[in-house]
Amino acid sequence: MRQVLLFFPAQLGILYINGMNIRITTKMIQPNPLIVLCDVIINVGNVSIPAHKVVLAAISPYFHAMFNDDMAEKTQKAITIHEIDPDAMKQLIDYAYAGDILITEENALLPASSLLQISMVREACCKFLLRQLHPSNCLGIRNFADAHACKELQTRSHRFALQNFTEVMHTEEFVLLPLEEVEELLGSPQLNVASEETAYEAGMAWVKHDVENRRLFLSKLLSKVRMPLLGRKFLMTSVDSESLIRDDPGCKELLLEAMRYHLLPEQRASLTSERTQERRPDGMRPYIFAVGGGSLFAIHSECECYNPRSPIAAMGTRRSCLGLCTLNGILFAVGGYDGASCLQSCERYDPLTGIWSCCPALSQRRRYCKLAAMDNCVWAVGGLDASSAISNVERLDPREGRWQSVPALSQRRSSAGVAALDGNLYCVGGSDGSSVLASAEKFDPRRLRWETIASMHSRRSTHELVAVDGNLYGIGGNDGSSSLSTVERYDYRLNKWSLVTAMLTRRSSLGCAVLDCLPIDRIARPC
Repeated sequence: MRQVLLFFPAQLGILYINGMNIRITTKMIQPNPLIVLCDVIINVGNVSIPAHKVVLAAISPYFHAMFNDDMAEKTQKAITIHEIDPDAMKQLIDYAYAGDILITEENALLPASSLLQISMVREACCKFLLRQLHPSNCLGIRNFADAHACKELQTRSHRFALQNFTEVMHTEEFVLLPLEEVEELLGSPQLNVASEETAYEAGMAWVKHDVENRRLFLSKLLSKVRMPLLGRKFLMTSVDSESLIRDDPGCKELLLEAMRYHLLPEQRASLTSERTQERRPDGMRPYIFAVGGGSLFAIHSECECYNPRSPIAAMGTRRSCLGLCTLNGILFAVGGYDGASCLQSCERYDPLTGIWSCCPALSQRRRYCKLAAMDNCVWAVGGLDASSAISNVERLDPREGRWQSVPALSQRRSSAGVAALDGNLYCVGGSDGSSVLASAEKFDPRRLRWETIASMHSRRSTHELVAVDGNLYGIGGNDGSSSLSTVERYDYRLNKWSLVTAMLTRRSSLGCAVLDCLPIDRIARPC
C-alpha cells in the first residue's frame, strides 16, 4: 500500500536562521539544485547529495546544531552520515526543497526522520503505520516504534495486539517474540480472549515452537495464564494430560492450584489472586439493563439497555419478580413469574454475542429471590415458591454448569436484602410469609454455615442491601404497614447496625446501585 503525504515546510518563504532573514528562491527549491550554488555534500553510503546548509538547517534541528554549534562539520564541505538509508536521506533532502514526500511500507523514512529530528515527517510516518496495523504486523510495528521512541505508535500497536490477540497468536511474529514480551501479553488484564483456554493455548504454542530451548520457561509463562478460570473439563482432558505440564514441577503446582479452585469452592476466598480475576479488555463499558417485569396487563420477556449499540434480544421466557445479577460480564436472569406459574428456569445473556441462552434450572421454583455474585458463582437466596416463603439457597458455577445446594437460611425469607462483603454472603430482613423480619444472617463459605448477626433497628422487606466502603447499607423497604425512608448501616467488625441519614422520600421495591464518582459537593447540579 502506498500513500503520498504533502507538506509545505516553513522554508518555502522567509526563514529566520540565527537572526538573519533568508529568502528561498524558486531556483533553490528544485529537486536537483545546481551544484555550484551548494555549500555542502552529504555522503551516505555510496551516495553523495549536494545541498545548502541553510535549507538543511531549516528543516532539521540535527543539521541546525551541526552547522551552528562548535562541531567539526560546521566548516566541512563534505559530511559523512552513518546509520541512515541512502534512499531515505535523498528523499528527506528532496523534501526540504520540494515540500512533498512519498511514504510507503518499503522506505525507511521513520528511522531517518527520527535521527534527523524532522518531526513532521516522523509524525506522518507514525500515522501511516497506524493505518497499516494488522494482526500479522502489529507486534513488529510495536517493536519498531519502541526502537525509535514513537510512544503513541508503540502504545496503540500494543493495544491493537491485545484487542486482536486471537488472530495475533497464530502469526509468525508471535512465536518469534522473546519470553518477556509473551509474558507481557499473556499477563495483561486487557488481553481480549473469549476464554482463558485461548491464553493457555497461545502460551503452549509459543513454547512448542522451540520446545527444547523454551520448555524451561513453561511454568514462568503459564503463571501469567489465569488457570483457575480454565474449565474443569479442559483442565482434565487438555492440561493434565500434557506431558510438558506433567514433567514440570512448577506447572504441576499451577495445575493443582486450578484444581483446588474448582474442587474446593469453600476455599476460593483464600485462593483469590490475579489469576482468579476475569480480564477486562479495553473498550468494555458498563450498561444498564432492564430485564422482564410486569405491567398492568402483561408479563414481559423484552429487555432494554440504556444507550445500547444495538437492540437487545428478548429472553426466551416472560419473567417478573425475577432475580438478576452480573458475573464476569454475563447477565443472569433466574426464576420469577410468567403470569401463570412460578419459574424454575434460568437464562444468561452474553453481550459479545447478543444472545440469551438457557442455563441449568434451579432445584426448585422461586420468585422474589435475590441474587448475588461471589467467588465466581451466582448465589440464589430465598424467595417464594408457588405458595410460601423458602429458605433454600443455591449456587451456580458457570464453568461446572450446574446449581449446587448450599446450607439453607436459618429461617424462610422472600424479598430480603442480599449482598456479598469481605468473602461472606449476607441476607437481611425480608418476609417469612406471615411477618416482615428485622433479623439478619451471613454465610461463611469457608465453614459452610449460616450465622446469625445483629438484627436491624426496623423490620424491612422489598428493600435494598448494598456494600460500600466495607459496610452494608439497608435502604428503604416496607415494614409491613408502610414504606420506609430510613437507612441503616452495618459494621461487620462490630456486628452492629446504626441509623444514618434517612432518604427524603419513603421507598419500597426500589433499586440501588453503587457508582464511583466525584464527591457530591463537586458534582454539577442543574440550574
